[in-house]
Amino acid sequence: MSTHVAFARRGSRAIIAIAVAATTALLLLIGNSANAAIVATVPLATSAEYSVLAGSTVTNTGPSILNQSLGLSPGTSITGFDTPGGPGTVLGTKNQTNAAAAQAQSDLTAAYTNAAGRPIDGTTTADLGGLLLQGGVYAGPSNGALSLTGTVTLDAAGDPSTVFIFQTNSTLITASSSTVALINGAQECNVFWQVGSSATLGTGSVFVGNILALTSITVNNGATVAGRALARNGAVTLDNNVFTSPSCATSTPPTTTTTPGGSGGGGTGTTPTDATPSSGTTGGGAGRGTPGSGSGSPSGPDVPSVVAPPRTGGGPISGDTLPWPALLFFGVIGVGGTVALVRNRTARLRGAASVDH
Repeated sequence: MSTHVAFARRGSRAIIAIAVAATTALLLLIGNSANAAIVATVPLATSAEYSVLAGSTVTNTGPSILNQSLGLSPGTSITGFDTPGGPGTVLGTKNQTNAAAAQAQSDLTAAYTNAAGRPIDGTTTADLGGLLLQGGVYAGPSNGALSLTGTVTLDAAGDPSTVFIFQTNSTLITASSSTVALINGAQECNVFWQVGSSATLGTGSVFVGNILALTSITVNNGATVAGRALARNGAVTLDNNVFTSPSCATSTPPTTTTTPGGSGGGGTGTTPTDATPSSGTTGGGAGRGTPGSGSGSPSGPDVPSVVAPPRTGGGPISGDTLPWPALLFFGVIGVGGTVALVRNRTARLRGAASVDH
């Protein structure tokens, strides 16, 4: 066999290998983008009707208000709500050791299992304070205990359907006056906290989302919850708390930024490039990042010090944001061109082989 025939065959193999690699890369790009696009919500079913749902007991101290229902099953003791000795108010229905409460507990078990079984998109620090998180499924180191000191900010990037799921095999404890803040369309109904033992919300904390706890939930004095406290097996203990129904708007709100000036004033500000404090100028004030240049409010919030997106390196990519026309165009062109080259090379190979013979 002549040398040019051998080279032709090797060239054909190289072209085929390149075509396979290119096609595989294209499919992986599309597959990974689609996978990053969707974090499905956790189906709560009938447990979504409850502000508080417990397994053993419900105890309340002070004028707590539940905007949704109150449920208990299989336990029998509810104290501090709508009784002569209890100042708490339930604006929904009180289901105590009945079929409705039992069904809600069954649905809670299914929801808990669903949330606990989600693959993790990103690992956070054990203390969520100071983090700015995009939609995804998060856990701390080794799925250990989670805490919150200060503020954690959840950013939906303009998509109100964005879902945030936090997993821990241990406890969730928030500090006094801590806050879960939502920006850019993030919805209270789409935030879930799967807790492998018990959850405790600190005094005066502002909490958002659905707590799905295996054991118990304690909400300390003055804490507010835009969401639900749902405990599978243990007690829910309240002390002068307000539970509001979680918002679930579907329209896309205007996008806001998280780059205000420091504590000296809001200002218009510029995007901070690091967390180095700077001396403020007009409207700026001392704080993180570059100071603002406008008048601003008396005290602007700190810029989150850590950004922890999902493993994809950014926020979820929705199907609407993918360049599907371009991907399909180049995919068709690439495959078609590869086929043509392989046919041309094969024809030359056969011609060369016939000449040699």
